Amino acid sequence: MNMPVLTGTAERAFRQLQTAARTGAACAPVRDLIGGAAAVDTAYAVQSALVAARVAAGARIVGRKIGLTAPVVQQQFGIDQPDYGVLTADMEVAPDGVIPVGATLQPRCEAEIAFVLSRDLPHVDPGMAEVISAVDYLLPAIEIVDSRIAGWDITVADTIADNASSGLFILGQDRRSLRDVDLYACGMVMECRGGEVSTGAGAACMGSPLNALRWLAAEMARRGMPLRAGEVVLSGALGPMVAARPGDSFDVRINGLGAVSVRFAPKGEHHGD
Repeated sequence: MNMPVLTGTAERAFRQLQTAARTGAACAPVRDLIGGAAAVDTAYAVQSALVAARVAAGARIVGRKIGLTAPVVQQQFGIDQPDYGVLTADMEVAPDGVIPVGATLQPRCEAEIAFVLSRDLPHVDPGMAEVISAVDYLLPAIEIVDSRIAGWDITVADTIADNASSGLFILGQDRRSLRDVDLYACGMVMECRGGEVSTGAGAACMGSPLNALRWLAAEMARRGMPLRAGEVVLSGALGPMVAARPGDSFDVRINGLGAVSVRFAPKGEHHGD
């Protein structure tokens, strides 16, 4: 993956976000460094440079995530358009896994649907039939969104530059065929420590998660980075995101797709020693 050439304040935004990710200390917003909320292309250039630097250091790209698809999430941040980020293999947490303290800065959980692709989507204006035929299978998923920007003080420019506020993701184990799931009506319930904290349905994600996938396929083809067979695509949230604290456990159930869970280690608990 080639690293975009950044200059001036865009280079400063790149360094600021890279330092925040490396040190675990959240930074100030970068929107003024990349031209404000309207500078989408510059923000994506910063994102691409950050991902390219990670790939150069050994990370492996495994897919994409779509963000800001649910109106309720857009309303939380005053943002009115979707965005995308890049998923790498080191961002995946095993089902029922434990996220160590310090692995994230400001984690929040979202329930999503994961598409796994069986063929490329190279066209700038793909038809829905083409998109549907490219889906190999579906999985329930949890995305741990995270922000390197202090206090989640973000605009669309901040979140795009920060890899769409990506953190970690967890995929369920039971594969489902697209023809066996009603992606518009499928209901979602997310519980934290046994109590319901978020509900929603496929319709909350741009009317259907398939609409989100079609948007992403077109956007990635337009930018010369089309979606490829074997990649994972996270649909975007089916309901409100929920802040996560040490010791929290999250359980997600999506009608027709099954369940997926993850736990955040409590303070003082160590893993991998």
